[in-house]
Parts: sequence; structure tokens; C-alpha cells
Amino acid sequence: MKIRKAIVAYKSGSQLGKAWAERCSRELEDLGAKVLIGPTGATDNPYPVFLESMHQEIDLALVLGGDGATLGAARYLAKLGVPILAINVGGHLGFLTHSIEQCEDTNEIWERLMSDRFAIERRMMLEAKVVTVDKGLGSRFGQNLGSFLCLNEMCVKPASPDRMVTASLELEIDGEIVDQYHGDGLIVATPTGSTSYTVAANGPIVHSGMHAIAITPICPLSLSSRAIVIPPRLTVSIWPLSADDASLKLWTDGVIATSIFPGQKVDIWMSEHHAQFIVLREEYSYYQALRQKLLWTGARVRYPNQYRS
Repeated sequence: MKIRKAIVAYKSGSQLGKAWAERCSRELEDLGAKVLIGPTGATDNPYPVFLESMHQEIDLALVLGGDGATLGAARYLAKLGVPILAINVGGHLGFLTHSIEQCEDTNEIWERLMSDRFAIERRMMLEAKVVTVDKGLGSRFGQNLGSFLCLNEMCVKPASPDRMVTASLELEIDGEIVDQYHGDGLIVATPTGSTSYTVAANGPIVHSGMHAIAITPICPLSLSSRAIVIPPRLTVSIWPLSADDASLKLWTDGVIATSIFPGQKVDIWMSEHHAQFIVLREEYSYYQALRQKLLWTGARVRYPNQYRS
């Protein structure tokens, strides 16, 4: 890898993240790279400035934070194919990141990157677009243009400051009506996102090496409403059934993307873009990550396996 232009994003409000960012920036500049640094968080978005200043020519993105910071980087950088090195500096769960202990020797990391001693993991992403079907109703509330990317999940659920709104939604897959749901909303997730909001909503865990789409209802008002997993080539459409409720939102990786008004639907499909993550660890176990990060303890009673040598 040639590191000519690099960006460093650190978790907003993290003094440790800022110190790491300044240190890594100095080291990369000493190696001849042009580097931009900035905070990323709920109220900070450095990526438009990064992309404009670098003319979208970025060789490396270093993300110093938790999974939220990593997801934000993936949404902006996947279309450009920028490799992301994510280190859990100031984050919490850190499911998508390297641990800070693994990356203390940053000079060794730059040497490994420049000598191509690393792997690239490509992770499936989803893309969504809000489509106005009923021009009369849709024009009352406005139009939505453009598409949205996510690495974890697209979520359709209400957001209201003064009440808990029940969503009434119809699920369609490749033009065929599957079911109607009444509850808190619907999650449409990638395998990466299956260990996030989806698993918290009692959805399936899907191995991150697969290409698949998991659809999980959130607190449905029916005992028969179940999560399903479908092939990635199919298009998921979610229709709001209420004709007068304007509280419904499309969320991408936990961030509000846009409103969904009566007379509109959300189409969700596997994106042609993939998030690209740099992997430095030589030994990695997906199942060990589940046990450590999600505290998956399995059976409460342990039996010895006398047949395993």
C-alpha cells in the first residue's frame, strides 16, 4: 500500500482518541503522507471536508473510536473503495475494530501497511431509497431524493418527541406481499448488522462471511411475527399503512436518514459497494468475538468431550 493521502477520524469528546489521532498524524506525515484529522460523532461529520480537501483520493482511513465511528466511516467511504483501519480508542463494544492493545506499536502498523502485510475484509452493505408512489399524498408532505447506505441495518420506525407511536407496516419482497406488522418497526440488516440491533430484537445471528438480508420485526403486536433471512439479490419494500402519520423515519446504522410520509415506500437492496476493512490480526475467530463481545456463554452446564483429542 502506498500511503500518500490519509484521513484520521477520532471519536468526538475523547481526549484519548484525539491524542492518538495527533500522534498517528505526525507519524504518517513523517512518512511523506498528507494527513487530515477531525472528530466524528453525533454532531460532528468530518467526511464531506475530508473528501473535498483530498479530491476523493484517499489511500487510508484511520478510525479511532468504537463501532459507531466505524459505521459512519463505512457509509461515506465505501463508494470510493477506501480501506478502513479501525482501532477501538474510546469506544465501547468494538465489534468491528482492533483492540487498542493490539495496536500500541503504530510504527509497526505503518510498516506492515506499506509492505502489504495485511488482509482486506469486504463486508456487504445495504442501500435504500424512498419512493413516492401516491403523488397526491406524497406531494402533501414532500419529496425524498437520493439513496442511503448502511453497513449494519436499515430501520423503519417512528420518531416522536411526545409519544410512543405504533407503526403499521406492510412488507413486500420482490413485489410479493409477505406480511403486515404492527409494533415498533422493522429492521432490515446485513450479516454484519445481525449482531447489533437485530440480535437485540431477538433476530437471527448471520455469519459476517455470508451475503444475506435479515428482516426482524421490533416488538410486534403478534406472537406469529417472526424474523426471516432472505437471499441478497431480492429487493425489500416497506410500505407505511397509516394515511395521516408523519412520524415514520428511515434510520441508517442508528442515524435518522430521512422521513417517510404517507404515499411513499422504502426500497432496500444489497448495494454494489462494500465496506473494506484492514485486518492486521493473524488469528481471528468469529465465534470467539461473539463470546467475548456479546457475552455468549452458551450452556450453563459444561460437560467434558472425551472424544476430542
